[in-house]
Order: sequence, then C-alpha cells, then structure tokens
Amino acid sequence: MSATAPATAAGRDNGGEEPLLKMSELAERSGVSAGTIRYYLREGLLGEGDGIVRTSRNMAYYPASYVQRIELIKRLQQQRYMPLRVIKGALEEDPERVQALVELEDRILERAVAGAEGRRRVSVKAAIERYGVPRNVLERLAEIGVLTPNRSGYDAEDVRIIEAIASFRAGGYDEALGFTVYDTLRYRDALQPLVKQEVRALLGRLAGEVEVERALEIVAAGVEPLRELLGAMHSKLLLAELRRQRAG
Repeated sequence: MSATAPATAAGRDNGGEEPLLKMSELAERSGVSAGTIRYYLREGLLGEGDGIVRTSRNMAYYPASYVQRIELIKRLQQQRYMPLRVIKGALEEDPERVQALVELEDRILERAVAGAEGRRRVSVKAAIERYGVPRNVLERLAEIGVLTPNRSGYDAEDVRIIEAIASFRAGGYDEALGFTVYDTLRYRDALQPLVKQEVRALLGRLAGEVEVERALEIVAAGVEPLRELLGAMHSKLLLAELRRQRAG
C-alpha cells in the first residue's frame, strides 16, 4: 500500500485525483462493516491498494471509488451467490465488464418490472369467466407457484398459462384421465435451469459489448422468436420420441 504525505482534514485528496475517506466513512457509505472491508483489503478484492494514503500506523484514508467496488462485491455475493474467490477472479480479469453486466441486469429488470406494472391485470373472476378454468384449479396453480396473482389478479404471463390450461382441458387433458395441475411442475422445473443458462449467456454476450439501450432492444426483440423456437423444438422432440416408442 502506498505511503504519501498526510491528508488534510479540510480536503482529503490524493494528488487531486479523487476524495479520500476514513475507514468509518467508507463503512458508512458502503453499508459494510470496517472488519469486512479490512478482510476485502487483505484478500485483494479492492485491488493492490493504490491510492490508499497512510498517515500513521493506525490511520489511513481510502479512495472514494472503493464504495462502488464494495457495493458491487456485496451485490455479487448476495444476489448472484458468487463466492469471494470467484468475485476476485472476475474483478481482476475485467472489472469494467463485471460492472457493465450488473448495470445491464439492473436495466433489464427495471424495464421488465415497469412493463409488467404498466399492463392491466385480469381479475380472478374475469379469468374464470373468460377461460372456463375452475377456481379451485387456479387456486392450486397459485399454491404450487405456477401462477403468481396479486390482489388485482393475473399478469399477462399468468393469463397465457391459464389460456394454455384451458386449451389442454378442452382437448381432453382432464382429471378423469389423471392429468392434474401438478403436471405443470414438470415443465417449470425443466425450464428453470435452462432460463438461468440463457440469462448468463445473454448478459455475458451483451454486457460491455453494446450500449445498454441497444442491449434492451435486442432482449425485447428475442422474446417472441424464443417462444416460437421453444414450441417448435418441443414439437419436434415429441414427435421423435413417439416414433422411438413405436419402433421400440
């Protein structure tokens, strides 16, 4: 860690480059304890210590940019469940790309939430009347987490699921033949790991490569083609499996 002239109380700066903070100030601004910050320093998660000004054995001032770095580390831990060794490696390799990845994820989430909140929901009563799905079936789908209604009813994606359930039931997929709401879990459980891989690949390829707004346009443009792709691939695989069963 670098040792330079003592920082003044009036305007702590490092050669005019950026403001410097006491450890207590750094902890307060980042929302992380001083002990945790010292651990990050020891493990090299905050870099090589360039820009730290030591005024005595027990007193030092730290670059204000550490606040953003610490917040990023905390987020990667808490929201992405990344271990510190993985975070350290990613930050050492390309810290700007990691930051771009998080920024893009934020914007996609904000756009998705804003879009969902802007669309009118369909009430439970209206869904029952429109699609003819019994209330107890809708309630059970909500209990197992396939549908996620709130007080205002169902969002657009829930309505798509209800519409599909109604079509299944109209085609003969009913309880009398053993088809129940729990069959939907098979598809949800199969899709969850696929979606996680998709998000990792999508963000990894877009973050830092294109402007955020352009990345959002690409994501939005891929929604409908992806629906078509999944449907077509499912049909193809289903037909292939039926042929295999017949041959067997």
